[in-house]
Amino acid sequence: MKSIFDLISLKGKRALVTGAASGIGRAIALRFGEVGADLELVDINLDGLKKVRDELSMFNVEVNLHRVDLSVKEEIDSLWDAIGNRAPDILVNNAGIFPFKDFLEVDAEFLDRIMRVNLYSVFWMCQHMIGRRIKMGKGGVIVNVSSIEALIPLEEKLSHYCISKSGIIALTRSLAKEYGGHGFRINAILLGGIKTPGAMRAAKALGLRAIKIGREYLERVPLGRMGDPDEVARIVLVLASELSTYVHGALIVIDGGVSSS
Repeated sequence: MKSIFDLISLKGKRALVTGAASGIGRAIALRFGEVGADLELVDINLDGLKKVRDELSMFNVEVNLHRVDLSVKEEIDSLWDAIGNRAPDILVNNAGIFPFKDFLEVDAEFLDRIMRVNLYSVFWMCQHMIGRRIKMGKGGVIVNVSSIEALIPLEEKLSHYCISKSGIIALTRSLAKEYGGHGFRINAILLGGIKTPGAMRAAKALGLRAIKIGREYLERVPLGRMGDPDEVARIVLVLASELSTYVHGALIVIDGGVSSS
């Protein structure tokens, strides 16, 4: 029987994390680095990535940075070309955006950007990961980040976000069924309210209305608070490691109990 330390270790593994410059992505990168994973970190914010790399220096792991606009497929293709034979053992599709906008005000350009960042990028990243790993004769682990909003819309002005995150659930389950036999484990996490810089920016854009939304949301959370990015990172680490070798095609809810109340 392997020790718990061996089961959680990612030493000798390489992980690619999108949206890694801050918030949940940063927290995942730090936890992965702590247990020995070499890292390919992706974000549109290169300065933020450099700060995360500095934080990772204490762990003595390899860290490569990639500034990529995930809304552009050609940049995703170039990313994987740059990675080359360093195709990761673990892929975490964390990047996403969630601007509030009234359904009747959504236009084609706005909706297209939401879908390209939140859903299509996940599709293309998974396609590259699975295709390259199969050519290498290997499987891998994929963790896709979705939202409880995909199942239980809690806020107004997020219809575009809800459908993009619903698509991630469908993609995850489809790929899990198709590629489990090829040595892949593919799961999704469904997040509730997590205190991230992105969430704070979205709240600021709403102005005073954000205070009302925040108060109403917290009233629905049995734990009575927002989640911390590291609380998400710990679950992602479990899914990425040998602690969860029989977890596949699962939807793991991390929401402080909102969806159960």
